[in-house]
Amino acid sequence: MTEDLSQLSFEDALAQLEDIVRKLEGGQLRLQDAIASYERGAALRRHCESKLNEADARVQAIIQRADGALETKSMD
Repeated sequence: MTEDLSQLSFEDALAQLEDIVRKLEGGQLRLQDAIASYERGAALRRHCESKLNEADARVQAIIQRADGALETKSMD
């Protein structure tokens, strides 16, 4: 559980988060394991939000030219 989250794709992070939610909802985890899972889930949620924000910024950077063609603009 100590892997670097920055290396996880959105899809992999979301799958891990969904697995944690299922385990927590199942109520079968020991208290310490539930706390550790909750902490990991919170970190995964932040990572997913960051990835979504990055994707949104990329989509917002796509602009339509007067001739109808799409182009991207620098996010800087």
